[in-house]
Amino acid sequence: MSSQDIPEEKHLPSEQGDAHHGGVAVADEPFADPGLPVHRPRIQDIDERAAKRSERTVAFLFTLSMLATIGFIASFVTFPVDKIVYIFPIGKVSALNFSLGMTLGTALFCIGAGAVHWARTLMSDVEVAAERHEIAAPAEVKAQVMQDFGDGARESAIGRRPLIRNTMLGALAMLPLSAVVILRDLGPLPEDKLRKTIWAKGKLLVNQNTDEPLRPEDIAVGSLTFAMPEGLKEHDHDFQQQIAKAALMIVRIKPEDIKDKQELEWSHEGIVAYSKICTHVGCPISLYEQQTHHVLCPCHQSTFDLSDGARVIFGPAGHALPQLRIGVNDAGFLEALGDFEEPVGPAFWERG
Repeated sequence: MSSQDIPEEKHLPSEQGDAHHGGVAVADEPFADPGLPVHRPRIQDIDERAAKRSERTVAFLFTLSMLATIGFIASFVTFPVDKIVYIFPIGKVSALNFSLGMTLGTALFCIGAGAVHWARTLMSDVEVAAERHEIAAPAEVKAQVMQDFGDGARESAIGRRPLIRNTMLGALAMLPLSAVVILRDLGPLPEDKLRKTIWAKGKLLVNQNTDEPLRPEDIAVGSLTFAMPEGLKEHDHDFQQQIAKAALMIVRIKPEDIKDKQELEWSHEGIVAYSKICTHVGCPISLYEQQTHHVLCPCHQSTFDLSDGARVIFGPAGHALPQLRIGVNDAGFLEALGDFEEPVGPAFWERG
């Protein structure tokens, strides 16, 4: 390489750097701080009419959120659970679910969009650089933070923009109503539904397999028969709810083998009727051992002695199966003499 190929020294950047000519700093500060860009005011900062337009836009979004919340509640009250509608291009959907999703989504979106538009157009956008400091701030820093907070509150124009402030507070105040309505629909109030079934005095015991009323001679010693109340049909809209409480298992035991006095009094010629629903977690009991008169829940092996008041002899169940008092009517059919004396299935805390 010749000396002519070596660039002249005057074309090299200086050691101190020349910002005007593109030089870079070396030695003490290899990476120069570029600083913050020049602040440019927005149109809302210099034109009050533009600021008013932004204010009305934000207020409109907050108001739309309030209307959507009202729509959520109205949809919840208006649309039945089983109503199906066709909506293009989604197809057939639940009218209730679709309306609740749309209205609640609109309410949340409008609050977020209103807050973002407010921050981008009306709040101060001046960038401020601050040096990092230790977590435990000294008293003067705390005072500065409080002052900055006050300045931020003033710069947000929340005091000078009552329309935005009031509509925002209205939207935020009404939005929780949606949650209140949803929480209220966790289920209908139980009232005394858990304490009662559809068994009543005079209701016939119907074979669940044949749908025929049962006579005492239909029940053989050592057999297990499943029964349900007269008038309950599988096509009924509430069949599953009712059978979950009213399902019976009927067993015939020799009267001399029945140990519990009340069980014997509530039976008919050794025919006893007990709830089929396990008192642990509500599984249907279906396994019967005729020699010991024990029934076993297949879920968690809770075992009940049907010859001794259906008391628990093994497993996690907390109490005996409820017994239904039965008799025979004038036509010779087995009938209930009332409802269960206690709640069936996994009992709730006070057990009635």
